[in-house]
This record gives sequence, structure tokens and C-alpha cells, in this order.
Amino acid sequence: MSNKNFGFGTQIRKSPYFDATVRWGATGFSVYNHMYIPRDFGSPEQNFWYLVNDAILCDVAVERQVEITGPDAYKFIQLLTPRDLSKLSIGQCKYVLITNEKGGILNDPVLLRLAENHFWLSLSDSDILLWAQGVAVNSGLDVVIQEPDVSPLQLQGPKSGEIAAKLFGESIRELKYYWLKEFDLEGIPLIVSRTGWSSELGYEIYLRDGSQGDKLWEMIMDAGKEYGLQPGHTSSIRRIEGGMLSYHADADIHTNPFEVGLDRLVALDSDINYIGKEALQKIHKKGILRKQVGLEISGEPLQGPNTIFWPIRIDGKDLGKVTSAVYSPRLKKNIALAMIDINHSSLGTELEVCTDFGILKSIIVEKPFFDPKKNITSA
Repeated sequence: MSNKNFGFGTQIRKSPYFDATVRWGATGFSVYNHMYIPRDFGSPEQNFWYLVNDAILCDVAVERQVEITGPDAYKFIQLLTPRDLSKLSIGQCKYVLITNEKGGILNDPVLLRLAENHFWLSLSDSDILLWAQGVAVNSGLDVVIQEPDVSPLQLQGPKSGEIAAKLFGESIRELKYYWLKEFDLEGIPLIVSRTGWSSELGYEIYLRDGSQGDKLWEMIMDAGKEYGLQPGHTSSIRRIEGGMLSYHADADIHTNPFEVGLDRLVALDSDINYIGKEALQKIHKKGILRKQVGLEISGEPLQGPNTIFWPIRIDGKDLGKVTSAVYSPRLKKNIALAMIDINHSSLGTELEVCTDFGILKSIIVEKPFFDPKKNITSA
């Protein structure tokens, strides 16, 4: 398919894998962190089955890195997040939240610690580079904050371990969940972590030289040929099954960690200092007014994810909204994440969802919807 059909401009960046994804069949893109991201390699359901049965390779260079170095890098990174980082080892990753002075979530990145005072924040969709640089100006801390030449790929699925071993050697099998290791793959400098946005076994491969993006993509696809590796895109079906947040959909600047059940990422009683601590202590003491729940929605299979927030009602009264909804072909159910009034958030509560194609009945159920103990990813 010719690039001219996509209508690209110069104000939005292309990833180092852009040409490769077009060559391998990408037919649709959207914008994330001011970059194009492939969103369509054909059927989303087929993409899901490739992911859960074999493996997919996804261009996620849009997960931009904020690099923090300098003598005070550790102090500064702790200032940005309410998660206690005192036990974060070199070579370890942590899922963290970045909060503002009101306790609102600005981003939910993965934090990677490459050295004593060398960190990356692997971002979801918001401008944390600018936030961090702004915080640094008046922090009094000696840090350097920049966006490095780093572009991740996600290799995800049950056969990703076999493909990774073929690429990097058997030692990759010893890499623990949420840890990282440095590799040189035929002259291509990489960081590989046991992480990913799929709730499946998987790796994120951080390219440290954008000029070699095309070469890296082809090397991985070639290594994965015998294992059924397919080019793909992050799966809305699988991430909703796994109860994973999508920033701007399930959480935003007006959402606090307690509303989305991420209390474990907030150090309330320790003596560490971070932005939003006082606000989060007050919110926790007062109690939240709404919370995220899982829903099963009745009716015919949804034809793709929701593209607007669907109001939730009981007896005509608005009580919240569906933030992410999709049909799971594995569970054979319409499933959704929703934000709802705390007084109507009990399991088993029946609700009405006002979609753009009619009112559907729903019921609050446990989430995640599949593999709640994360046995797949952490095995």
C-alpha cells in the first residue's frame, strides 16, 4: 500500500520501523506521543489470536523515553512518583505513576534503572519530558533530562521466549519479569526487558540507534518465522481482558490512583517526598467518590472498541461511564472497564450502558477478566 494513501505530515514523527511496518502490511495508523503508531494489520480478532497462540511484533516506538541522569537522578525520580523506589535495583523495572500536586495521574510509565543514576521512563501518551524538565528547574537537584535515541519494539506472546532465545541466546530465558539486560545484536545496541502491554509472556526491545530500525525489525521477523511470528499491533482485546489501563481512556489528569485500584503504587506513610503526597494523603483519608470496575455487557458482539465514553445509568440517573469496551472472542463476552459512582460499584450490580447504537444491560464483575493472578506473564 502506498504511503500517499495515509496523508502523513512533517509535524508528527515517524518511528525507525515505519517503513518496515508499511512493508509488512500496516493499513492504518493513529497518533500517540506526537508519533505515528500502526493500529491496523487486518482483523483485530486475528491479531489477538496471533498474540495469545503464537507471537506478534509491535512497533511501539511511540513509548518515548525520558532519560534522567546526573548525581541527583535517583532523588529526582523519586520526587516524580508516589511509588517507593528504595528497593529498586540496577537492572530492574517498575510500573509507576507520575502524579501532579493534586494527586492526578499524568502518566503511568514503566521505569527502568540502567545504572546508579541512570533512569528511563517508558511513557504512555502524555508530555512527561516537558513536565520533568519543568519540575527540575526549581528542584535544586543536579540532573540532566532529555529524550534519548531509543525506540522500543514489543515481542509478545507464548512463543516470544523461543524467538528471544534464538536472537539473544539461552541466557535470555533467565531474565525475570520486570528486569532488563543489555545486548549487542550484530552491532545493534539494545536493552531488552521482560515487560509489555499485553498480559502475555513478552519482551520489550529498546533500540538505541534509530538508524538501524529497519535492520532490527527484519532480523526479528526472520528469527520468528518458524514460530509463526506475525507483525501486529497492541491488542485492545487482550489488554482489556488483563485489566490494563490505557491513559486518556481509563485514567487521566483528573483520576487519582485510588480510583483505579493502584493504592499499592502510593507510599502514603513513608518519609519519602514526592509531588502530590499531601493531596493523596487527604484523598485517601476522605475516601474516593468513584472507582473503576469491570463490566460484562449484553447484546451482540461489539464491532471493535468504543470510540467515545458511554454513559452508565440506573433508573435514568447518570452514574459514570464506560471507558474501554470490546468483544472478547476467547471469553465470548462483551467486556469493559468503567468508572462509576462508589455507591453503585458492588459486584453483581446491574446497570444500563447508553451506547451510540442503543441501551444495553450490563453487570459489574471481577477484573481482570482473564488470568487475574498474572500467571502467564510472571511464569
